[in-house]
Amino acid sequence: MKVKVQSLDAKAGGDIELKDEIYGLEPRADILHRVVTWQLVNRRAPARAARERSDVARTGKKWGRQKGGGTARHGDRRAPIFIGGGKAHGPRARVFTSSLNKKVRVLGLKMALSSKAKEGNLLVLDSLDVDQAKTKSLKAQLGKLGFGKSVLVIDGDALNVGFARASSNLESINLLPAMGANVYDIMRHETLVLTRAAVEKLEARFNG
Repeated sequence: MKVKVQSLDAKAGGDIELKDEIYGLEPRADILHRVVTWQLVNRRAPARAARERSDVARTGKKWGRQKGGGTARHGDRRAPIFIGGGKAHGPRARVFTSSLNKKVRVLGLKMALSSKAKEGNLLVLDSLDVDQAKTKSLKAQLGKLGFGKSVLVIDGDALNVGFARASSNLESINLLPAMGANVYDIMRHETLVLTRAAVEKLEARFNG
C-alpha cells in the first residue's frame, strides 16, 4: 500500500510503499489480546515474601511459666505479637512470568500496525528534525498535522534529541525507538506516527 509522507510543516514529501504482509493484515482480536496479556504479565514486578514464624531466627524455648506469671501464655518469642516475631499471613514470594511463541508475538505486532493503517490512524513523517527544540513551536506544527488525542511516535535506531526535548512537556505524545515498538503501546494510542527510518528498521526487524 502507498502512504503519503509528510513533514512536520504539514508539507507533502512524496509517497512510501508499505508492505502488505506487515501493514495489510486483517487484525484478530484474539492474537492482540494474547500479546497484550503476555506483555502486561511480564511487566509485573516479583512479590517479595515476608518472614513468618517458621522463618524467624529466635529461640523456640518456652520463655515463661504457663501459669502464675500474670501474663498471657506463650510458647516462644516468634509469635507475631512480639517485636521481632514472624509476620502473620504475610505475602508469599511470587514471580509473574509468562511465555508466548515468537511467531505469535511477531504476528501480533504486524496486526497492531495493520489495525492503525486500516483505521486511517497511521502517519509517516519524513523526519523529526525541528528548527528549534521549543515546545511552543512544536505544538503549533503538530496542530497542523491533525494528530489525535494520544500519539505514539516511533523513530529509527535512536530518538531525535531536539524532537524529544521539545515534546517532553506534551502529555499526549510518547516516543519510542524502532526496537521498542510493541503491541501494547501501539494499541493504547489513538494515532501512530512512523518516520522513514522507523519503517526501514521495522521491515528489517521482521526480516531478521
